[in-house]
Amino acid sequence: MADTAASVAAEGGEVDRSPASDSLKYPRVLLKISGEALAGEQGFGIAPPVIDKLTEEIKSVHGMGIQLGLVIGGGNIVRGTIASQQGMDRVSADYMGMLATVINALAIQDLLERKSVETRVLTAIRMEQLAEPYIRRRALRHLEKGRVVIFAGGTGNPYFSTDTGAVLRGIEMEADVIIKATKVSGVYTADPVREPNATFIPEISFTDAINRELKVMDAAALSLCRENEIPIVVLNLQEAGAVGRAIRGERVGTLVHP
Repeated sequence: MADTAASVAAEGGEVDRSPASDSLKYPRVLLKISGEALAGEQGFGIAPPVIDKLTEEIKSVHGMGIQLGLVIGGGNIVRGTIASQQGMDRVSADYMGMLATVINALAIQDLLERKSVETRVLTAIRMEQLAEPYIRRRALRHLEKGRVVIFAGGTGNPYFSTDTGAVLRGIEMEADVIIKATKVSGVYTADPVREPNATFIPEISFTDAINRELKVMDAAALSLCRENEIPIVVLNLQEAGAVGRAIRGERVGTLVHP
């Protein structure tokens, strides 16, 4: 069966990707990556060495046989909430942030396809010259065909964070888990960068995370996950192999669950 699939793929045909092996706890995954992660130490824009390493990790995870969707923030280019705090109209600032996510999605798509990972960018803001419009059935079909799907443009509406957009897409694509890849090892009682004495939390419920106002995701995103019973794993993207271990069900980072 595997040999047949490989030969069809080699001939340029399309092969449906059936659910992953039972050894994988989460066969369909929504991976949320912050835009800041793409900037690296330069702090702004896109650092090619960083996204080269990131796409290698994505390729490795996708090679495990899972169906993978990505949501990438735009904070390395512009963050709508910060721009609005500096005097810009909030709606205009949010739309700029959405466009930034499209720029990042196209960068990741380019590098993934150079590495022979078939990828589709679906955006909530129509721009057919650059990407496909987001249509749920189309997204599901791309996943079933084994393509990495990058969801860009947020929800297409202002006042919604990228976290909320990621959770919404995770629900729509019926993801088994949402993995939030960050710069720290999981959820802490406070920002571990600013407060070295902050305590690591290996496991927490959605209700506790909301009540304690922990910065896992915003309250709207956490509430959506709680209502739809989709667990969140928060982990360090810089830790090699962490995403793959989480998909296999190993304890990595922080598990947020119903």
